[in-house]
Amino acid sequence: MRIGGRDVTTDTPIPIHLPYDGSDVGTVFEATKDVVDEAVEAAAAAAPRMRALTLDERSTILRRAWEKLNADREEMAMAVSSECGKPIREARTEVDRSAQTLLFSAEQAHRIHGEVVPMDASPGGKGRWGMTIREPLGVIAAITPFNFPLNLSMHKIGPAIAAGNAVVHKPASSTPISAIRLARLLEASGLPPGALNVVTGPGGAIGDQLVFHPGVAMITFTGSPEVGMRIRNLAGLKKVTLELGNNSAVIIEDDADLEKAVPRSVTGSFAHSGQVCISVQRIFVNRKIREEFLDRFLTLTSKLRIGHPFDAQTEVSSLITEAEARRVAGWVEEAVGQGAHLVAGGQRRRATLEPTVLTDVSPDSRISCLEAFGPVVAVNSYDSLGEAIELVNRSEYGLQAGIYTRDLEKAFAAARQVQVGGFHINEVPQYRLDQMPYGGVKRSGIGREGPKYAVEEMTEPKLITWNV
Repeated sequence: MRIGGRDVTTDTPIPIHLPYDGSDVGTVFEATKDVVDEAVEAAAAAAPRMRALTLDERSTILRRAWEKLNADREEMAMAVSSECGKPIREARTEVDRSAQTLLFSAEQAHRIHGEVVPMDASPGGKGRWGMTIREPLGVIAAITPFNFPLNLSMHKIGPAIAAGNAVVHKPASSTPISAIRLARLLEASGLPPGALNVVTGPGGAIGDQLVFHPGVAMITFTGSPEVGMRIRNLAGLKKVTLELGNNSAVIIEDDADLEKAVPRSVTGSFAHSGQVCISVQRIFVNRKIREEFLDRFLTLTSKLRIGHPFDAQTEVSSLITEAEARRVAGWVEEAVGQGAHLVAGGQRRRATLEPTVLTDVSPDSRISCLEAFGPVVAVNSYDSLGEAIELVNRSEYGLQAGIYTRDLEKAFAAARQVQVGGFHINEVPQYRLDQMPYGGVKRSGIGREGPKYAVEEMTEPKLITWNV
């Protein structure tokens, strides 16, 4: 672990395995209660120094880290691929996006400002002047998932540093290697010791301790709705941002450009074996073009290359564990038992599940209602756009959704009516740029990420008045 600018170990080593074949790729250590307390204390000690850094000094640290990450691209991509089993081509893309997130955070550090308050707009404000400034919260606990171990961490750590906070980072227990590398990289870029601390081990005990700890001012979490709601219930008056997943849907209207819609839908369904919060899980196709869409979709899906994540040609590899692959395969079997048709994939080998396509899926099946987080997509048909919108909105989630149509009136009607945090026209819901506001409604969470929006979450406005 990395605490106060130094390496920390315990008596309990944790081996890290490549999900694809179970081979060893590294060893970390399980944090004890005392170690977690030490990490929070180190962050609390560094917080005043972070607060005192000028906006330009914070930006300079982040920009240096951007340069170092670009120089370390291949090593960091291999770390990401090794710990989460992501195909190396996708891992390289994740490192590139992480560098962009760092750069956006560096730029945002220069833009933190308050505003002048028009005091004399009230009769009692005559002769008075007012302004707001934005101040850091102090210590932020960042709890991150396995699927984008570097970039989703960067979306919490970069803005926290830009805002002048100190951080205790708890990465997913299966993907801690890139987190430790990131901490060292930021320290080498001039980040004060203790401003970023990394603790590793099981999420439940460490997460609860961070949520309850009086030295933690805010918890930012990406993960399951069940854990997220527990965090919110336990956090009391602490600030919380939660990104809790989705059951993403895309609508394909009968006037859609299938040359663009089909390949994007395939990529959106099966990138990183569907282990993406905004992975396409439900496709609603206008009945008039159902057969044409499905034929094209199955043709492209059959061409996806399944294999070892280190192979540059691999497009689909394993899930994070064999147990997760069995779970998703079980959901597929359940859907078929409820009347769905399995038209592609469904076969499992260890932790790898073939890209799986189901049609005529019951709206009551888990594939339709919950987040599968695996390489499976349900393709159902509809007769009217209103029906499609109603089907999309049946989900308890509301992170992102999309529509393909050439009719702008239809597109914007859907954009206004679909209940999500982000809606994409002529794009799949998996689309994300790192400067976008990103977050959901309903069971998909609260708060927004993207450096500009995360900085707002990670600071508080303070009013200052002057009686002239």
